Amino acid sequence: MKLYLAGPDVFRTDALNWADEAHALCRRFGHQALIPLDGEARDAAGIYADNIAMIGAADVVLANLAPFRGAEPDSGTCFEVGFAIALGKPVLAYLPSGEALHERVARFFGPLGHDAHGMLDAQGLRVEAFGLPLNLMLAVPSQIVIGDLGAALARLPGSMSGC
Repeated sequence: MKLYLAGPDVFRTDALNWADEAHALCRRFGHQALIPLDGEARDAAGIYADNIAMIGAADVVLANLAPFRGAEPDSGTCFEVGFAIALGKPVLAYLPSGEALHERVARFFGPLGHDAHGMLDAQGLRVEAFGLPLNLMLAVPSQIVIGDLGAALARLPGSMSGC
């Protein structure tokens, strides 16, 4: 299968090494990785177009939805997940922890308050209390895997996980 790897990994200082390792790992599982760094474009509009084309060509999107610069996942990755879902593509979202979103918000920003309608963050805004590890708009349509890229690959149908 062709797998689009979405996530903030492209912002790592060792992103090219990460991409090489991710390509190799996907090959070991019998799949082809499509990674944003594979595109030719170097300007914003071109990168966007390349990524959209790769998502369109993918059979499945594997999305690293670990917290990025806060309690929530990378916004670009969230867009890619939504786009894939709109195209009817399956999405496997992987996270390092299964902690509920409200627990992560409290860990990042301090204790949650409560009113008659539920939990409130430090700014007085409501926090989802569904016990999901992500906002419901990501958690409900995605298959969630706790672990890393390897764990997500092992959950794909047809993966040669014994490799």
